[in-house]
Amino acid sequence: MVSYPEKLLGDLSVIIGSIALAVIIWGVFFCIARWIHGEIFMRNAADSSNRREEARLALGSYILLGLEILIVADIIETVINPTIEEIAILGAIVVIRTVISFFLDREIKGKDKI
Repeated sequence: MVSYPEKLLGDLSVIIGSIALAVIIWGVFFCIARWIHGEIFMRNAADSSNRREEARLALGSYILLGLEILIVADIIETVINPTIEEIAILGAIVVIRTVISFFLDREIKGKDKI
């Protein structure tokens, strides 16, 4: 039988994971709309290219935010069921997402300086 705190934390983990997914999906739609707008309404190639780059960097930011939120959901999920296997899986997920986040953040910050 699942205790009330475990059920609450499980539900909270699902809600936070859903929020992360919503952030990523919103970012994809927002950036696609921004890209399409740039392609249709920008008259010269330089403006269109700049809008594409801005859309790409914005998408990277949304993905980065979504990944950070997903890490929180995974940590809460592991608190509910703290077996060695779950902790190892969480560690691997956090390492992979942290590496992705690091390089994505570096790419975004590098492009902002240009």
